[in-house]
Amino acid sequence: MRTVRSRGVHKVEFRDKNGRVCEARLALTFRRLRLLPSRAKCSRYPELTVTVIHAREKDKPKGRDPIDWKLVTDMPVRTRTEAIEKLRWYALRWKIEVFHYILKSGCRIEQSKLRTAQRRVNLIALCCIVSWRIFWLTMIHRSAPRAPPGLAFTTDERFVLTQLSQQWRKPLSQQSCLAKYLICLARLGGYLARTHDPPPGNLVIWRGMRRLSDLLLGAQLVKNCG
Repeated sequence: MRTVRSRGVHKVEFRDKNGRVCEARLALTFRRLRLLPSRAKCSRYPELTVTVIHAREKDKPKGRDPIDWKLVTDMPVRTRTEAIEKLRWYALRWKIEVFHYILKSGCRIEQSKLRTAQRRVNLIALCCIVSWRIFWLTMIHRSAPRAPPGLAFTTDERFVLTQLSQQWRKPLSQQSCLAKYLICLARLGGYLARTHDPPPGNLVIWRGMRRLSDLLLGAQLVKNCG
């Protein structure tokens, strides 16, 4: 790969370990290579033709390690546009892993006792919707904190959260933005909401949604009972 000339520069934005938005300029190189198995395993494994993509920062940044991505794919990469497409797919890996984490640790989908494939498919479909909402709530708090709360919560959910917040020093009001409602939800899951705390993560949002669901059920029962 050292002999391959650069195919251009690609800019990426990301957050460092302190939550600050950073921009990096990555030099792109890619090449089609043929990989051969060892002699001891050549009878069991075929040779592979893959594309190696190398994206790295040339200049060492201050306060962090330089980005150095080495990707291997069996998909053809012929142009700079196709190489950038594969880099964007790779950049989504963390979000995909977090989504699977919510499925496994939050919904505990691996602990299901269902015995038929169709029942498992139905369970996975339902849990995917729940996991998507948990992950989306966590991300929208960081990307659109000033959005209206109706974007993420139903009328009943906003009512319950507003009533619950009355016991706190800064209760919710009709003018409260989405971030305030999400903080209230996270506090149900154990989030302390101190001044220098990082934004709430998926785990406290998951716990908060479980408690909010119980509170909603209680509110509906009281409403139906008059």
